[in-house]
Amino acid sequence: MKKRKWSIAALMTAIMMFMLAACNSSTTNHNADGTNSGGGDNVVNIGYSGPLSGPAAYYGERTLNGVKMAAEEINESGGFEVNGKTYKLNIVSLDDKYLPNETAANAKRLVQEHRTPIIFTPHSGGVMALQVFNQTDNFIIAAYTSEPKITETGNKLTIRIPPRYDGYIPTFTDYVMKRFGKKLAALPTATQYGKDWTEKLLPYWEKQGGEVVYNTSIDFTKDTDFFTIITNALKEKPDVLFIGGPSEPTAKVAKQARELGFKGGFIIMDQAKLDEMQRTIGSYEMLEGAIGVMPLIESKEPGAPQFVENYRAKYNAEPSSESAYNYLALYAFVEAMKAAGTVDDPATIREHMNEGLKNIPKEKQVYVVPNVGEDGGFESKIIVAAVENGKVVPIELIK
Repeated sequence: MKKRKWSIAALMTAIMMFMLAACNSSTTNHNADGTNSGGGDNVVNIGYSGPLSGPAAYYGERTLNGVKMAAEEINESGGFEVNGKTYKLNIVSLDDKYLPNETAANAKRLVQEHRTPIIFTPHSGGVMALQVFNQTDNFIIAAYTSEPKITETGNKLTIRIPPRYDGYIPTFTDYVMKRFGKKLAALPTATQYGKDWTEKLLPYWEKQGGEVVYNTSIDFTKDTDFFTIITNALKEKPDVLFIGGPSEPTAKVAKQARELGFKGGFIIMDQAKLDEMQRTIGSYEMLEGAIGVMPLIESKEPGAPQFVENYRAKYNAEPSSESAYNYLALYAFVEAMKAAGTVDDPATIREHMNEGLKNIPKEKQVYVVPNVGEDGGFESKIIVAAVENGKVVPIELIK
């Protein structure tokens, strides 16, 4: 009897282990929104860790919306086929509150519990935290950050999605210097991304004959009233303010600067978007002379108009470049899986990213990205715009 009891216990343990493994498998049946599909589809879990609460929540939601929208379109079209099997996508999203240590903890959970071959992360601090272990833990970082450093580390499983921000600096500098003057006050976000942007811009500004009259940063996770910081900056009589971070708080910085009497121009870091800032403060009047990234809704790329229409219908909101780039990136990853013949080998998927980009349907090309560069970044063109007489106008790029 004793021997038989032990056999039954061992059998029950084996059954429990099998059930747990099934629960954690990447082939659990879920829809893109995480609900159970009830069918027999093979499912690939795609991870996301970004700010879904706090001052950067809207930014995080927009990046996530792009990923979710692409997944839902792919699922609704019947999924995608790899080696004779049809797969659907399940987006598993976790809030990291814009904190790199939370990003790292979330990634561990996504890989261990959900077996995600790819994790989307929309901030440089989070990406750098993941680069410590992503090659060991074997997952691709889909990095929505323009920080050049993340693709200069030699990490073979990192894909940078937007263009490098240092490509904007010559054009931004030339435009505001000629229009407003050479005295710059720097008030960027206090994140690592903001620090790195500042380290690139300020030396270039001075090299072009400019003067940096004030230099500090704003912690948008703590500061909600910028009166003291802006007042101190304006005492130095700058011609231009360098500001940036998530669009909403960045817009409030610009608005408060105008209310305190600032008449000059703005260099807007590429994370903040002119159209989103305008919606936050109500008009483009306060953003006169601001130079930044061309808003998506003004884009002439082949897939942009339909994407804008679909996004508005789905979310009852205006789309942004972060939504569109992450939407495009998921389509590229799916096409790379198809070309690679695998959904769970990150290194092989990464090797086929150029084929993935090439095979994206034209109507889904919200941006035209011909290939991934040697540094691991999407090589899409930089499109710059400025606010002139209350309107967004294109500005010719200086290389």
